[in-house]
Amino acid sequence: MPRIDARSKTVRELLENQKYGIDEFQREYRWDQRNIQELLEDFETRFQGSYRPDHPRTQVRQYDSYFLGSMIVNERDGLRYIIDGQQRLTSLTLLLVFLHHLQSRQREVASVDVSRLIFSEQFGERSFNLQIPERLDCLRALFEHNEVAALPEPSDESVRNMAERYEDIQTEFPESLRDVVLPYFIDWLLDRVEMVLITAPSDEDAYAIFETMNDRGKPLSAADMMKGYLLSQIADSSAREAAICDDAVIDAERQYIDTNKLDLIGRMEGGWYTRTTERFEMPNIPFEQ
Repeated sequence: MPRIDARSKTVRELLENQKYGIDEFQREYRWDQRNIQELLEDFETRFQGSYRPDHPRTQVRQYDSYFLGSMIVNERDGLRYIIDGQQRLTSLTLLLVFLHHLQSRQREVASVDVSRLIFSEQFGERSFNLQIPERLDCLRALFEHNEVAALPEPSDESVRNMAERYEDIQTEFPESLRDVVLPYFIDWLLDRVEMVLITAPSDEDAYAIFETMNDRGKPLSAADMMKGYLLSQIADSSAREAAICDDAVIDAERQYIDTNKLDLIGRMEGGWYTRTTERFEMPNIPFEQ
């Protein structure tokens, strides 16, 4: 009897020689400029926490990994149909297309082949790894021309958003990850950024998993999520236990949430947050002793 399978996959394992589709009733690609900016900032922060200019590229395999959440799929007709995760997977594909073009302009720097994570090729014909018919012309224009100017004004919401988010990536991609650092970053992105791929034996099972992961139990409040983050920063177990009952920490949580509630909820419920304290700007809290 088919069983539900859940495995950690790197970006390379998720996309190389794989094909993904979505059902017609799935929602559109709707990430906005802020989602792209936050994702790139988080990638930069996590990568730069390990990178050193004197490292050989082989050292990247020891860098800290980054968890990008889970993806739920159901395999049929030779495709993995995405039930949950298309926003992140589409954004990763746009980033890979951008990195492909960025490397072509940095000829003096070693390059990393990312094309096989964007499309596969057989008998001279390209087949994009995101097999969503109404979006293929957009992907083709971005990969071949680095822009969508040649396309007619798209009526499809997803295509419009893909074109706009690609422009956001061009603008927002950090300077600190360009030039000689770029191959290190791409190595890290492909092999140290991970998602949990959950494969269900049927559509019904896939949607049941999605509902269970999103609708069961009592939702975490913003305060709960903030407390978990703060406590995770304390390395010493005895200090962490003391902080659980520390009025200063609790007051700081409440004060921060009161003034930044929307940003906090958006960041954390979106599936990621950085593991540095800098973004939270709470210098008076003794995270470590």
